[in-house]
Amino acid sequence: MNRAIVLSRHPKGKVLESDFKLDERPIDSCDQGYFRTKNLWISLDAGFRHWMAEGAGDNYLPGMQIGDPVQGVVIGEVVESNNIEYPVGSIVNARTAWEEISVLNGTDLCTKLSPSEGVPLHLYLSTLGLTGMTAWVGMHRVGHPKSGETVVVSAAGGAVGTVAGQLAKAAGCKVIGLTSTRDKADWLETEVGYDIVIDRETRPNLDMTLREVAPEGIDLFFDNVGGNVLDTAMGQLREGARLVLSGAISEYEGPVEAISNSYELVTKRARMEGFMVTDYVQDFPMILDDLGNRLAEGTLRSFEQTYEGLSETPRAFCDMMHGASRGKCLVKLD
Repeated sequence: MNRAIVLSRHPKGKVLESDFKLDERPIDSCDQGYFRTKNLWISLDAGFRHWMAEGAGDNYLPGMQIGDPVQGVVIGEVVESNNIEYPVGSIVNARTAWEEISVLNGTDLCTKLSPSEGVPLHLYLSTLGLTGMTAWVGMHRVGHPKSGETVVVSAAGGAVGTVAGQLAKAAGCKVIGLTSTRDKADWLETEVGYDIVIDRETRPNLDMTLREVAPEGIDLFFDNVGGNVLDTAMGQLREGARLVLSGAISEYEGPVEAISNSYELVTKRARMEGFMVTDYVQDFPMILDDLGNRLAEGTLRSFEQTYEGLSETPRAFCDMMHGASRGKCLVKLD
C-alpha cells in the first residue's frame, strides 16, 4: 500500500491541519514508459495553497479535489522502471504529490538529478531547487539589482525571501526585509544578512517605518505577499523602480486586498512584472551552477526547517503558511 496525504476538505480562509488526512491506497502499476519512485523528501511551497481552494484551477495547474493526494514537489529514488531515461537508482525531482511512492513518466517538471559530491540531497529542493531558482530569476532576470540601490523583500524569512535577500546583498544593495515577528527579524539580520528588517509585531505601521529606513525610496521591491504590503511599497518608489511579483501569500487564505497606488507606476516610470520560474527552464543549468558556486564559496547560505515523517506534512505546511517556520520548509520521509 502507498501512504499519502489527501485533501479532506477545501480550506476556507486559514488552512488547518484538519483540512488534510493520511490515507492508504493501492500502489499504481508501473506500465511501459513509467517508473516508480520511493520518495525521500517533500518540499512545502506556499503557492500550492492557491490550488487547494474550492473551484481552483487555471492555465498553470488544475485545482485539487477532495480525496486526492495533495500536489507538491518531491525528491525520490527510482526503484522500478519501464522508462529507459530513468533507470533504477536514479534520483529525480518531480512535481507529484505528498506520498511515499509515486509512479511517473518523466513529465510535469520531472528532472533527473546528479547530486554533487558532499552536497546534501535536500538542498536540491531548497537553495539548489525551484526555491533558489525562483529567487535568482526574480532578482536577476526581472529585478536587475544595481550596486547602491535599496531593495525591499517581503516575506523575508521564507524560503524564497532568505535567498533573494542574500542575492541582493551580494549585488551591493542595501537590503530591507519585511517579516512577522521581532524574533524572526533579529534572526534575519544576524544570520541571513539583511541590513534592516521591519516586523509587524513591534512596528505595525509599515508606511511610516519604510519612510524612516528608506527615506529616498525603493529601487527594487521583491514581493511574495501582495495586497496591502505591495500597495504600501508602491507608494514609496523611486523613479525607475522595479517591482518583482514572486508570490501573493496574502491572497491565499483570504479576500484579495485592493491596490490604490497604481498611478505611482506611471509617475515614477516604474515597471511591475510577475513571473513563473518554470518559464526559465532553459536557464536552470546555468542558475544551478551559479547558486552551487555561491554555496561552495560561502557567499550564500541555505536555511531549512525540517520535519520528520509523512504524517507531519500537514503540520509543516500550516506552520509555513502562518509564519512559524524559517527558511525552506521540508519533510524528510521515513
